[in-house]
Amino acid sequence: MKKKYIPEIIESYVQKYWDKHKTFQVQKNIKKKKYYCLSMLPYPSGRLHMGHVRNYTISDVIARHQRMLGKNVLHPIGWDAFGLPAEEAAIKNNTIPSKWTYKNIKFMKKQLKKLGFSYDWNREITTCDPKYYRWEQWFFNKLYEKNLVYKKKSLVNWCPYDKTVLANEQVNNGKCWRCQSNIIFKFIPQWFIKITKYAEKLLQDLNLLKKWPKKVIKMQKNWIGKSNGFEINFNIHNKNKKIKIYTTQLEKIMGMTYVSISPYHPLAITESKKNHKIKKFITKICYKNKIFNKNIHAKILGIKIKKNVLHPITKQIIPIWITNHLILENNINITISIPAHNKYDWKFAVKYRIDIKNVISSKNPNILHQKNTYKNLNTEFLSNSNQFNGLNNQIGSKKIFDTLHKNNIIKKKKKYKLQDWSISRQRYWGTPIPMVRKKNGTIVPISNNQLPITPPKINNMQELKNIDNIYKKWSKTKINNQSVIREIDTFDTFMESSWYYIRYTNPHYHKGMTCKNDSQYWLPVDQYIGGIEHATMHLIYFRFYHKLLYDFNLVTSKEPVIQLLCQGMVLNHAFYHINDKGQKIWMDPNTIKYKKDTKGNIKKIISNNHKIIYSGMIKMSKSKNNGIEPELIIQKYGADTIRLFIMFSAPVDSELEWNESGVQGMYRFLQKLWDITYMYRKNIKKNQHNKIQNQNIEKKLQSELNITIFEVSYDIKYRQSFHTAISKIIKFTNSIFHLFIKNQINHDLMKNILNTIIKMLYPFTPHFSFILWKKLKNKNTIDYVPWPKYNLKFIQEKYNNIIIQINGKKKEIITVQHNTSQEKILKIIKKINKIKIILQKYIIIKIIFIENKLINLIVQNKND
Repeated sequence: MKKKYIPEIIESYVQKYWDKHKTFQVQKNIKKKKYYCLSMLPYPSGRLHMGHVRNYTISDVIARHQRMLGKNVLHPIGWDAFGLPAEEAAIKNNTIPSKWTYKNIKFMKKQLKKLGFSYDWNREITTCDPKYYRWEQWFFNKLYEKNLVYKKKSLVNWCPYDKTVLANEQVNNGKCWRCQSNIIFKFIPQWFIKITKYAEKLLQDLNLLKKWPKKVIKMQKNWIGKSNGFEINFNIHNKNKKIKIYTTQLEKIMGMTYVSISPYHPLAITESKKNHKIKKFITKICYKNKIFNKNIHAKILGIKIKKNVLHPITKQIIPIWITNHLILENNINITISIPAHNKYDWKFAVKYRIDIKNVISSKNPNILHQKNTYKNLNTEFLSNSNQFNGLNNQIGSKKIFDTLHKNNIIKKKKKYKLQDWSISRQRYWGTPIPMVRKKNGTIVPISNNQLPITPPKINNMQELKNIDNIYKKWSKTKINNQSVIREIDTFDTFMESSWYYIRYTNPHYHKGMTCKNDSQYWLPVDQYIGGIEHATMHLIYFRFYHKLLYDFNLVTSKEPVIQLLCQGMVLNHAFYHINDKGQKIWMDPNTIKYKKDTKGNIKKIISNNHKIIYSGMIKMSKSKNNGIEPELIIQKYGADTIRLFIMFSAPVDSELEWNESGVQGMYRFLQKLWDITYMYRKNIKKNQHNKIQNQNIEKKLQSELNITIFEVSYDIKYRQSFHTAISKIIKFTNSIFHLFIKNQINHDLMKNILNTIIKMLYPFTPHFSFILWKKLKNKNTIDYVPWPKYNLKFIQEKYNNIIIQINGKKKEIITVQHNTSQEKILKIIKKINKIKIILQKYIIIKIIFIENKLINLIVQNKND
């Protein structure tokens, strides 16, 4: 054993060993409990960044720990390889997209292997592989057969820079989620999947996701956006036509003074064809400039059309206005406007001098000045509402409903903000939509025996630049000797990333989309890891696609994932200067010299050339020039050091501030443990068997060792608090280091302690632990060693096993701190699934509690 810890040598050796012995290949084994650990698959952009490293390190730590717990662990990886970024990067680098993509995959795969991730590479998938996406095309045809997909000309979000359609989830504050360009609206033919048919399921089944972050659950609820309201048929004045208007504020209908429609409502489009001013308003102001804003202080614009509606109760003539303050994302394009009680309506009414009528008052009616009446939101009774005066909101709403219902012009309606998923994309590098158009205009799917449909083959960059000409030839084909035109749009890449996790269960299965036996064994995913930014894009589609597969009997679980972990971003200092053109020039933080104050904040930047501005600790990105190349850190400190730093420096769901001195600290710790092992081996070789038997020291060490095992195990398994687990391992290692150099630990005990520390570190530092385990002359490799167990007798001063009984029958044993109160124990056991299920059917009528020993819940059936 070398005296110095040299990561480069040991990591290369261990990685070759894993490859040779196929250590992490896994097979279905019904005799073992399965565990499916998955990270969101990477896009092969060319190089890993620190965000990747953090995500995949978390995943690997969990996977390795679960293997040590005796589970059959599936831990796969693949590539989200289609998409516009690859196409643009290929053009920029003068390479066709397929060559560019596969070159990047090859390079990034080497990087992942250097980090020692325990993937089953035999299950690697690439979404641009026809063997993969043929099943996506096959399933699309199945959806078409069941009338779950359709094509229509639709107003869509259009990115003028990327020249493609965006789903609503891909628009953030009116900008493209990828390039930040202002989006515009276009009417073009598009393919849609009916996600709205699943809106209620997607909403209700959020209740099944007990181990998902509350923040994600809330974001999904808001995005689905269910509201319970009413749909009313309004008569159009002097026309034998009706128009349906949705509202959630029926009790205030007597206060409506105009109707708002959005520029994309069919009525607005119809009127624009008749009136040049309206057409100009819609096309120049609304579509091109995208002036749709939730902010009340934003510019509010509108134009009145010639048509009016009749109030359904008073028969008063109500004007219709096209407005820009109906939010497209809310899926509402027409509504009654009640300016006295809505801030948007009020501002619009003031600007265009529309009547404002207050219909809500307190018990002692006090009508405020019209300008301020929209603020009067906490009052309870109807006023200025004819026969409904004096009724409170709830009763008033019911009476108004009954009145309108008698005339058969109202019905209760659930509405969702969620809209059907637009899956057509206008680009070359994607999965072709497997549909054709016949001469008579009929659209039909391409038969399954002709799948996969691959993009037209291109051999050079010139052909890619002239792709429209290529498509003209490619789109013309024959089916059953009939001339047809192929669909040239490709799928949104979220299609590929919505079902890849299922394909991992058997990627080599060629008889269908999924091997049911394998998918039934492995699914659902036990642990999924990815960024919070995917909460209302990927994770919505991901859940939806799973429900489609469930309804087609291709999976047996209602939800794809049991537990979700959203890792925080990796941050670094960012600096820039302003050039002569007034542009920000972002600078490499490593080139900047600065001084810090006593709190560690940057207070002075030293520069001879430019005035350098500090932008703060922000997300690492290429555009801000503040990224750190993982490969450089690996070369300098080793993969295990960077893994340990990432898991130690912050809770996994919090932001991580990059700090190279922290990386150096982790390297010093590993060197210290290496030194202890080296000294131990050196003493053994010299036959210096330490026979010192200080019972007090030994008892204390055994207690500290077992408490550390218990606390580290609890932190990892139940809290996913990896940083505190590592902290406890470091603290214990430091304490035994001081005792060891004083020669106060006998060698048998020392070997046991070292073995235990190495086993606990193994998920975090697998190469390092592999070598030290071997150097301590242990049998087998550490890859097959179980997680250490604590001995209760050594921790009884601090912890106790508590027996949980229900009606005198033992159900579970938990370990808690000594003298934990009955109240705290009750809170803990109510979170245990086995107990939770029982308590759903029974009520607790009595509790018998024996401190530090037992808690017995006396229960009876809720129906008794």
